[in-house]
Amino acid sequence: MLRTSALALAMLSASASAASTLPKNVIFFIGDGMGPAYTTAYRYYQADSEVGQVTPTVFDRLMLGSASTFPHDDTVVTDSAASATALATGVKSYNGAIGVDEHKQPLDSMLVEAKRLGWQTGIVSTSQVNHATPASFVAHAELRSQYDVIAEQYYSRRLQENQPLVDVILGGGQRYFPMQHDGLGQSMVAWGYQYTDSLAQLDSLTRTPAMGLFADKGLEYAIDSEHPHRLSAMVSTALRLFEGSKQPFFMLVEGSEIDWCGHGNDIACAMKEMDDFAKALEVAEAYAKRHGDTLVVFTADHSTGGLTLGSNGEYQWDAKVVKQVSASLPTIQKAILNQPAAEMAKTLTRYVEFAFTEPELARLASVNQDKEALYWALSEIISDRSYTGWTTSGHDAIDVPVGAMGPQSQRFVGHHDNIDLSKQLTEIIQAQR
Repeated sequence: MLRTSALALAMLSASASAASTLPKNVIFFIGDGMGPAYTTAYRYYQADSEVGQVTPTVFDRLMLGSASTFPHDDTVVTDSAASATALATGVKSYNGAIGVDEHKQPLDSMLVEAKRLGWQTGIVSTSQVNHATPASFVAHAELRSQYDVIAEQYYSRRLQENQPLVDVILGGGQRYFPMQHDGLGQSMVAWGYQYTDSLAQLDSLTRTPAMGLFADKGLEYAIDSEHPHRLSAMVSTALRLFEGSKQPFFMLVEGSEIDWCGHGNDIACAMKEMDDFAKALEVAEAYAKRHGDTLVVFTADHSTGGLTLGSNGEYQWDAKVVKQVSASLPTIQKAILNQPAAEMAKTLTRYVEFAFTEPELARLASVNQDKEALYWALSEIISDRSYTGWTTSGHDAIDVPVGAMGPQSQRFVGHHDNIDLSKQLTEIIQAQR
């Protein structure tokens, strides 16, 4: 009995020691729009709905709890700006706020705090890097639509004259960082940033500060892209750039377009974005396991679309149907818009493996001169075929998943509010003073 007690005490002591260890690095993943139905759908999507083939995903492996997402006001349903501001700064604000409180006063983020303490910092996103979520970690703006104001702060905000606020910037947004003479992007290159505009040339980035912008605004959807794992490629690049330094690093990684597909009630698009996000999270998971000194946390800013698995009273969800769609709904819509019925049917076979029924084709033909009506007809047909339910084309207030691994990950067990996640991460960063 004494031996058992001694062993138990030793195990508790080892656990306490691990829990007290501070991470050297922090990687914070935000799946924009990624409510719990998305992580659940991804599990069954990976298994083609075959129960015998269901295996845990990276979300399942790292899952520890959940978080509420409501903004400062009484609407309950947040937008990405208010939620990202809460996650970045630990303060609730109004929908549309970028790094400012309810009174429009500036708030510093955990990224700014990390830089103040001498850490390297990174922003990786599939949207334009001055979009709501990454912007809230970098800038102050009264409205999320002030894209030029936000972009300029990537260059002008410096805690020290010779140090950029963000050492690694990877994502979209070329139009906001123009490279012509006197353009913002050119000014950043002249100041010292290495730059590439090609995902195929990520290896050309060899030092910090580094910036890669790969689209005019957001990156092409994963389902439509030649680089469907573009987020994981960017994360790998950022880790490579940070790894050569003795400094700790903080990196924000946003899977932005999960949300965009959700707004469009586009389940095939959403699952490909989830796959890219999962692969990027696995890159960080492997890095953390290899080094043992990195905290990885994932959550979402909110859920989008009121996604459900099972619809129209049917006890079923069919991921096989989802996998038979090989393009986003905007791509399919554009391809068949204004086409005669016979030609439209042939075009659809390039993007969808299942055969449309005569009533489905007739429905599409009846609206194929109306861009919006055609889009939603496609969405409803694919959703009905796969038994996918949607309640809205906007956001919803469902709690979002929280997962973590590495030193201090036990802090994220259980239910939290989004500002509590921020406070925990900021406290961990500040503890390295």
